[in-house]
Amino acid sequence: MAMITQIPGGVCAAKGFRASGIHCGIRKNRTKRDVALIVSDLPAAAAAVYTQNLVKGAPIAVTRRHIADGYARAIICNSGNANTCNANGEEVAEEMCRMTAETLGLDAADIIVASTGVIGQPLNLEPIQSGLPALAAGLGYGEENGTFAAEAIMTTDTQRKEIAVEFTLGGKTCRMGGIAKGSGMIHPNMATMLVFVTTDAAISPELLQKALSADVTDSFNMVSVDGDTSTNDMLSILANGMAGNAPVTCADSEDFATFRKALATVTHDLCRRIAADGEGATKLLTCTASGAKDKACARTVAKSIICSSLLKAAMFGADANWGRVLCAIGYSGADVDVTRVDVDFRSAAGTVSVCRGGAGIPFSEEIAKTVLSEKEIEILVGLNAGEAEATAWGCDLTYDYVKINGDYRT
Repeated sequence: MAMITQIPGGVCAAKGFRASGIHCGIRKNRTKRDVALIVSDLPAAAAAVYTQNLVKGAPIAVTRRHIADGYARAIICNSGNANTCNANGEEVAEEMCRMTAETLGLDAADIIVASTGVIGQPLNLEPIQSGLPALAAGLGYGEENGTFAAEAIMTTDTQRKEIAVEFTLGGKTCRMGGIAKGSGMIHPNMATMLVFVTTDAAISPELLQKALSADVTDSFNMVSVDGDTSTNDMLSILANGMAGNAPVTCADSEDFATFRKALATVTHDLCRRIAADGEGATKLLTCTASGAKDKACARTVAKSIICSSLLKAAMFGADANWGRVLCAIGYSGADVDVTRVDVDFRSAAGTVSVCRGGAGIPFSEEIAKTVLSEKEIEILVGLNAGEAEATAWGCDLTYDYVKINGDYRT
């Protein structure tokens, strides 16, 4: 069994990756960093997945073109402005890449570009142009550098989100790190969410894309905060091969399986962090649907439950209203025998069983209140129809969510 060990370092944990993050002036708050830069010392295999919203941010179109050959050298990302629904958006994104490439001595076609923030407002590049020399000068390999980049991509996030792991491929020690931003406009289908992952493992661009596309099915596509699929979602990964392992080129190999496990460790951790930091959230909700007849059924059930506004509100109030769980299963569209469904709520305070065979059972409201008053709550659903299971992540629905989004632009 492949061992995956968590280590410090974020996106700078892997060999040959430098990062930086500074305040350039896109955001009015001078205390908040607003531009991040991640650079690989060597050309890196590149892959990405994007939002499924028909309205897409201009940076997505540019990034698609730039990594069409399977390689990239750097990632530039600004917060505070999404560069979406602007007539000259793609030209602005391309110019952002050109300026970055000129500063770093690279080719503009080797730059991944991303933006997050308010939609429909022109992105003024003057602050970025003025800040690029300092941004490049701040590049470094240290853990602090990765943290600066993680802070620079935040919008309504209250906590930075970063992780790194270590694993072995072909006898060589490899590392992988990731940062993410996401707090609102988060919903299954790569729902605003940005994720950047770096690794020094050697892997072909084709298998890198295969691993990434498969991973999001059980990671970021299983996260929902508010049911809104953003316009700018992007998850991109760079693999520069500096760990020195024999390149992973076979999808049936043990090394590819280990790589996928490492990637899942990184993405699942970031999923939890995004869900826990949902706008206005006070609780992380994890729903696991087990005993499904197939994986698709399990995913559908888990996502439907985690997306239920009524259930999210009940969790905010520590109300063991298990009927809302069954209600969400019933309209999910999954082929489920509701007369066989079991439901439990679990937290650090204990477990309370509330439903067996689709019907309520006696339970202590006092104990249930204690269980549901914790910061992390598991909703365990047994479908008793097979062996498949899936997990989804979300958060409670609070008064503060409305407050935050009521004046987001101002």
